[in-house]
Amino acid sequence: MTARPPFRADIVGSFLRPAPLAEARRSHAEGALSDAGLREVEDAAIATLVQQQHDNGLQVATDGEFRRSWWHFDFFGLLDGVDIVELDHGIQFQGVQTKPRGIEISGPIGFPADHPFLDHFRALAQDAAATGATPKFTIPAPTVLDFRLEPGHIDPAVYDGRAAITDDLVQAYRDALAAFYAAGARYLQFDDTAWAYLCSDVELAKARERGIDTDGIAERYADLLNRILDGKPDDLTVTTHVCRGNFRSTWISSGGYEPVAEQLLGNTAYDGYFLEYDSERAGGFEPLRFLPEGEKKVVLGLITTKSGELEDADEVRRRIAEAAQHAPLAQLALSPQCGFASTEEGNTLTEDEQWAKVRSVVEIARTVWG
Repeated sequence: MTARPPFRADIVGSFLRPAPLAEARRSHAEGALSDAGLREVEDAAIATLVQQQHDNGLQVATDGEFRRSWWHFDFFGLLDGVDIVELDHGIQFQGVQTKPRGIEISGPIGFPADHPFLDHFRALAQDAAATGATPKFTIPAPTVLDFRLEPGHIDPAVYDGRAAITDDLVQAYRDALAAFYAAGARYLQFDDTAWAYLCSDVELAKARERGIDTDGIAERYADLLNRILDGKPDDLTVTTHVCRGNFRSTWISSGGYEPVAEQLLGNTAYDGYFLEYDSERAGGFEPLRFLPEGEKKVVLGLITTKSGELEDADEVRRRIAEAAQHAPLAQLALSPQCGFASTEEGNTLTEDEQWAKVRSVVEIARTVWG
């Protein structure tokens, strides 16, 4: 296995919420459980999860996003100047819609020094240290905030339109990287749906309806990310997960990576890319040719989290060999295609099936890379 992340056998981040945690969150939302009581249940669940990740063969550990309801809104809503508001619609997946929530910019965007996710990382790091695992922490990418903004949701007294938020958004994320690094983080992941939507004509049309200029948008997003990643410490690994939608085992975006691969793989300063390759909707491996030779890695999401059916290991190895025709095998790795619970509702599989998927990733990676 590789010594520095992303690991040959890696994970995207979220895990199914165990029943006691789900019940505690319900009780807390109803006012029957205090903040301290919820934190106690969360702490215990995460400590168990970290041990389970170790016991199932992983070198990496996340907190499963157990303290969150959403993979993105919880982080965004705790930034200065950003509010999570109720809309008249949710995000439309295939046959199901999320709760009607959205982003509103009400003040100057900033990363507060006391952002609660910093304490969430510190708690994870302490649990991970007990097993020797590398703690991995996930936050939503800044491109998601930009891409999900709807018309009329930027206070004109604060910013003169969408383009005006960019400088403050960049600084907020630079401050976030510095704060997580100071807290001890050496492995961070930006979760990102925007790049996948740029591969979809349907989602691009919806973006234009939200007032987004999609001409040259991949170049603009690459520039935004590079401004954030420029000058990060050499020993801080920052990867991204390009998600096609993950809510109750459904999805949003279809389309291969070809439209964005040159910008995403070749022109952004990420250290690694978790790419979903669990269905025909992702297209072929040809876009991997844009991965520069060197230290960067593409983590192939060949194990689906949307169902409990276990993939055939020989078929997964065959697909890894196929990918290696377009990028060096030494720069490839393996993971589940997404998290198991991008929102607290979770996907439609059992915890036993979840861990069987994780073990499969570990075992296949061992046979491919040693």
